[in-house]
Amino acid sequence: MATHVPVIIDEIFGELILPSGEERWVVIHTKPRCEKRLADYARKNSIHYYLPQIESKRVYQKRKVSFMKPMFPGYLFIVLDIFKKHTLTISGYCVGFVKVPDQRELLDELQRLYYSRNKKVDMTNTIWLSKGLEVEIVKGPLKGMTGVVENHQKLDEVRLQVNILRQAVMVKINPAHVKILGEYEIIEE
Repeated sequence: MATHVPVIIDEIFGELILPSGEERWVVIHTKPRCEKRLADYARKNSIHYYLPQIESKRVYQKRKVSFMKPMFPGYLFIVLDIFKKHTLTISGYCVGFVKVPDQRELLDELQRLYYSRNKKVDMTNTIWLSKGLEVEIVKGPLKGMTGVVENHQKLDEVRLQVNILRQAVMVKINPAHVKILGEYEIIEE
Protein backbone atom coordinates (compact mmCIF):
# COMPACT_ATOMS: atom_id res chain seq x y z
CA MET A 1 0.00 0.00 0.00
CA ALA A 2 1.32 3.43 -0.94
CA THR A 3 2.48 5.55 1.94
CA HIS A 4 2.64 8.82 0.06
CA VAL A 5 -0.08 11.04 -1.33
CA PRO A 6 0.50 11.92 -5.01
CA VAL A 7 0.49 15.60 -5.84
CA ILE A 8 -2.04 16.25 -8.59
CA ILE A 9 -1.62 19.71 -10.05
CA ASP A 10 -3.06 21.67 -12.95
CA GLU A 11 -0.65 22.07 -15.82
CA ILE A 12 -1.27 25.80 -15.99
CA PHE A 13 -2.37 28.48 -13.56
CA GLY A 14 -2.95 31.80 -15.29
CA GLU A 15 -2.41 32.47 -18.98
CA LEU A 16 0.45 32.02 -21.43
CA ILE A 17 0.85 35.71 -22.26
CA LEU A 18 3.60 38.29 -21.96
CA PRO A 19 3.30 39.73 -18.45
CA SER A 20 2.99 43.45 -17.86
CA GLY A 21 4.78 45.78 -15.48
CA GLU A 22 7.72 44.38 -13.51
CA GLU A 23 6.71 40.74 -14.00
CA ARG A 24 8.70 38.45 -16.28
CA TRP A 25 8.71 34.77 -17.25
CA VAL A 26 11.40 32.96 -15.29
CA VAL A 27 12.50 29.33 -15.28
CA ILE A 28 12.90 27.92 -11.79
CA HIS A 29 15.26 25.04 -11.19
CA THR A 30 13.64 23.01 -8.43
CA LYS A 31 14.86 20.45 -5.98
CA PRO A 32 14.51 16.88 -7.32
CA ARG A 33 10.88 15.76 -7.62
CA CYS A 34 9.54 19.05 -6.25
CA GLU A 35 8.10 20.58 -9.44
CA LYS A 36 4.48 19.81 -8.57
CA ARG A 37 4.90 20.85 -4.94
CA LEU A 38 6.33 24.22 -6.02
CA ALA A 39 3.51 24.66 -8.57
CA ASP A 40 0.97 23.94 -5.82
CA TYR A 41 2.72 26.44 -3.53
CA ALA A 42 2.66 29.02 -6.35
CA ARG A 43 -1.07 28.48 -6.97
CA LYS A 44 -1.84 28.91 -3.27
CA ASN A 45 0.03 32.24 -3.41
CA SER A 46 -1.71 33.35 -6.66
CA ILE A 47 1.49 33.14 -8.72
CA HIS A 48 0.99 32.15 -12.35
CA TYR A 49 2.94 29.16 -13.67
CA TYR A 50 3.12 26.59 -16.45
CA LEU A 51 4.24 23.04 -15.69
CA PRO A 52 4.01 20.95 -18.87
CA GLN A 53 3.37 17.31 -18.04
CA ILE A 54 3.65 14.06 -19.94
CA GLU A 55 1.83 10.79 -19.31
CA SER A 56 3.89 7.93 -17.97
CA LYS A 57 2.85 4.31 -17.52
CA ARG A 58 4.42 1.79 -15.18
CA VAL A 59 3.67 -1.71 -13.98
CA TYR A 60 3.75 -2.29 -10.22
CA GLN A 61 3.09 -5.85 -9.02
CA LYS A 62 1.10 -6.75 -12.17
CA ARG A 63 -0.89 -3.51 -11.94
CA LYS A 64 -0.70 -0.93 -14.72
CA VAL A 65 -0.48 2.59 -13.32
CA SER A 66 -0.77 5.74 -15.41
CA PHE A 67 0.32 9.08 -14.01
CA MET A 68 1.43 12.54 -15.12
CA LYS A 69 5.04 13.58 -14.63
CA PRO A 70 6.82 16.84 -15.48
CA MET A 71 7.88 17.04 -19.11
CA PHE A 72 11.13 18.73 -18.10
CA PRO A 73 12.15 17.31 -14.71
CA GLY A 74 13.55 19.87 -12.32
CA TYR A 75 12.05 22.95 -14.02
CA LEU A 76 8.96 25.13 -13.64
CA PHE A 77 8.03 28.11 -15.84
CA ILE A 78 6.65 30.94 -13.75
CA VAL A 79 5.71 34.64 -13.91
CA LEU A 80 7.58 36.61 -11.25
CA ASP A 81 8.39 40.01 -9.88
CA ILE A 82 10.78 40.64 -6.98
CA PHE A 83 8.11 40.07 -4.29
CA LYS A 84 6.83 36.82 -5.80
CA LYS A 85 10.41 35.64 -6.19
CA HIS A 86 10.93 36.12 -2.45
CA THR A 87 7.68 34.25 -1.72
CA LEU A 88 8.83 31.25 -3.76
CA THR A 89 12.35 31.32 -2.32
CA ILE A 90 11.04 30.73 1.19
CA SER A 91 9.07 27.68 -0.01
CA GLY A 92 12.23 25.57 0.23
CA TYR A 93 11.66 23.95 -3.18
CA CYS A 94 13.79 26.32 -5.32
CA VAL A 95 17.41 25.68 -6.23
CA GLY A 96 17.88 28.59 -8.61
CA PHE A 97 16.28 31.03 -11.02
CA VAL A 98 17.12 31.10 -14.73
CA LYS A 99 16.67 34.56 -16.23
CA VAL A 100 14.98 34.49 -19.64
CA PRO A 101 16.67 36.91 -22.07
CA ASP A 102 14.05 36.55 -24.82
CA GLN A 103 10.55 36.55 -23.31
CA ARG A 104 8.81 36.25 -26.71
CA GLU A 105 10.85 33.18 -27.77
CA LEU A 106 10.12 31.34 -24.51
CA LEU A 107 6.44 32.23 -24.67
CA ASP A 108 6.19 30.93 -28.27
CA GLU A 109 7.84 27.65 -27.23
CA LEU A 110 5.54 27.26 -24.22
CA GLN A 111 2.46 28.01 -26.33
CA ARG A 112 3.50 25.29 -28.82
CA LEU A 113 3.82 22.78 -25.97
CA TYR A 114 0.49 23.81 -24.46
CA TYR A 115 -1.30 23.62 -27.81
CA SER A 116 0.16 20.17 -28.49
CA ARG A 117 -0.88 18.92 -25.04
CA ASN A 118 -4.44 20.18 -25.61
CA LYS A 119 -4.62 18.25 -28.90
CA LYS A 120 -3.76 15.06 -26.96
CA VAL A 121 -0.84 14.21 -29.24
CA ASP A 122 1.60 11.55 -28.00
CA MET A 123 4.90 13.13 -27.01
CA THR A 124 8.16 11.64 -25.80
CA ASN A 125 11.20 13.31 -24.31
CA THR A 126 14.13 13.45 -26.71
CA ILE A 127 17.44 15.19 -27.24
CA TRP A 128 17.64 18.88 -28.09
CA LEU A 129 19.05 19.72 -31.50
CA SER A 130 21.46 22.61 -31.88
CA LYS A 131 21.20 22.28 -35.67
CA GLY A 132 18.36 20.95 -37.74
CA LEU A 133 15.74 21.81 -40.30
CA GLU A 134 12.90 24.07 -39.25
CA VAL A 135 9.58 22.63 -40.38
CA GLU A 136 5.91 23.52 -40.33
CA ILE A 137 3.13 21.00 -39.88
CA VAL A 138 0.58 21.64 -42.65
CA LYS A 139 -2.06 18.95 -41.90
CA GLY A 140 -3.46 17.10 -38.94
CA PRO A 141 -4.19 18.14 -35.36
CA LEU A 142 -0.97 20.19 -35.07
CA LYS A 143 -1.54 22.17 -38.29
CA GLY A 144 0.33 25.48 -38.22
CA MET A 145 2.89 24.40 -35.60
CA THR A 146 6.60 24.77 -36.23
CA GLY A 147 9.35 22.51 -34.98
CA VAL A 148 12.75 21.08 -35.81
CA VAL A 149 13.74 17.81 -37.49
CA GLU A 150 17.18 16.21 -37.49
CA ASN A 151 17.41 15.95 -41.29
CA HIS A 152 15.23 15.60 -44.38
CA GLN A 153 15.10 11.82 -43.96
CA LYS A 154 13.47 12.06 -40.52
CA LEU A 155 10.52 14.33 -41.31
CA ASP A 156 8.26 12.09 -39.21
CA GLU A 157 10.07 13.05 -35.96
CA VAL A 158 9.26 16.70 -35.24
CA ARG A 159 10.84 18.17 -32.11
CA LEU A 160 9.23 20.92 -30.08
CA GLN A 161 12.22 22.51 -28.40
CA VAL A 162 12.67 24.72 -25.36
CA ASN A 163 15.94 26.42 -26.17
CA ILE A 164 16.64 27.95 -22.76
CA LEU A 165 16.60 24.46 -21.20
CA ARG A 166 18.20 22.76 -24.21
CA GLN A 167 15.52 20.09 -23.98
CA ALA A 168 12.84 18.90 -26.38
CA VAL A 169 9.88 16.61 -26.87
CA MET A 170 9.18 14.69 -30.04
CA VAL A 171 5.89 14.13 -31.83
CA LYS A 172 5.45 11.53 -34.57
CA ILE A 173 3.93 13.05 -37.73
CA ASN A 174 3.12 11.71 -41.18
CA PRO A 175 6.02 13.05 -43.33
CA ALA A 176 3.50 14.14 -45.98
CA HIS A 177 2.08 16.60 -43.43
CA VAL A 178 5.41 18.38 -42.93
CA LYS A 179 6.83 21.27 -44.96
CA ILE A 180 10.47 22.35 -44.64
CA LEU A 181 10.89 26.08 -44.02
CA GLY A 182 13.83 27.98 -45.48
CA GLU A 183 16.56 26.70 -47.74
CA TYR A 184 18.15 23.30 -47.44
CA GLU A 185 20.52 21.10 -49.36
CA ILE A 186 20.12 17.37 -49.92
CA ILE A 187 23.46 15.56 -49.91
CA GLU A 188 23.36 12.11 -51.47
CA GLU A 189 25.70 9.56 -49.95
